[in-house]
Amino acid sequence: MTTISNANQRISSIDLVKGLAMLIMALDHVRDYVHAPAFLFDAADPEQTTLAIFFTRWVTHFCAPAFSFLAGMSAFMISKRKSKKELSGFLLKRGLWLVFIELTFVNFAWFFDLQFGTILLATIWSLGISMIALAGLVYLPRKVILIFSLVLIFGHDLLNGVLFDDSIIWAILHQQNIIILSENLLLIVGYPIIPWIAVMSLGYYFGAYYDKSIDNPKRKRAFNLIGIFTIVVFVILRWTNVYGDPNNYQQFGEFSKNLISFLNPTKYPPSLLFVLMTLGGTFLLLANSETWKGKAVDFICTFGRVPFFYYIIHLYLIHLIAWGLATVTGFVWEKNMILSVWLGFDMPIPGYGFPLWVVYVVWISVILVLYPLCKKFDQYKQSNKDKWWLSYF
Repeated sequence: MTTISNANQRISSIDLVKGLAMLIMALDHVRDYVHAPAFLFDAADPEQTTLAIFFTRWVTHFCAPAFSFLAGMSAFMISKRKSKKELSGFLLKRGLWLVFIELTFVNFAWFFDLQFGTILLATIWSLGISMIALAGLVYLPRKVILIFSLVLIFGHDLLNGVLFDDSIIWAILHQQNIIILSENLLLIVGYPIIPWIAVMSLGYYFGAYYDKSIDNPKRKRAFNLIGIFTIVVFVILRWTNVYGDPNNYQQFGEFSKNLISFLNPTKYPPSLLFVLMTLGGTFLLLANSETWKGKAVDFICTFGRVPFFYYIIHLYLIHLIAWGLATVTGFVWEKNMILSVWLGFDMPIPGYGFPLWVVYVVWISVILVLYPLCKKFDQYKQSNKDKWWLSYF
């Protein structure tokens, strides 16, 4: 993940929400590599999962939308000290950099496959493409950007019935898909770019709420109202199944299963209901966290100030831990966790995996190991703001 920050003053609540997104995201990635049921069934399947497993997965749904939205906010803050042309160039270069990183360092982190037999287009890819799109959108008036964002977010579900199973372009735009490019090359489009582009551009619009002309109480009131309204709309649309998600809410005659079904809108691509649910929570957290202080806040903000650095190394660390866990428990996973397909699509090692409590132990361990590294890198960035290359990390 890349970070764009105000040169003059960082906004602690934005760093806090970014940091939370980074930490919670790691929980899902640890679950992918460590949790035994992760290889057997979907953690959000009401008929197979448990509430504990589901909410371990569900809480991580907020990460990608929150970070994409906040990246847009930060881009607006940069616009206060750069011309439109400079900002556009800034976003374009960083977007291309992120796409490159996704196809190289991030893909290798997921698979440890030197042959790069699988091309995975996921979170970093979507952020990069969204920045490239925002590089053009910034030339438009803010109100036009708002309309564009809302039309895309609220209207893209009208395309759900349009399916082109062999189209790479349509997969990239709107349809999550696995496409066989050749005998030895697989393309997995995990994050179709609609409406991720709109989530970032929406964040760009709301970045103006951190202008000096808007005081904290006014911003808090506005964000609380937007957050509550957004969640209410989500609840109404989800309950009625009128519109907004290709997979309707179902009732199973059991409270836990009903709850799981209700709170599990489609993520790939993110449906209107998914965006409403996750951004509603993001607005509420932004609204109410500006005055939060203390060691815990400082701890979390550290990760929020170096999210890209943290993201890359946490993937390698988690994969290496899984490699070690597989080895010490007597398993060999294609020479110890060298993968040919995405986790969850196949069962690489029959019998491998651990209970949920181990997932949480590993997750906390990853955070504690990475904290001093992130803190050191954050201090280095703050002391070397003149080094242009640091803005890429």
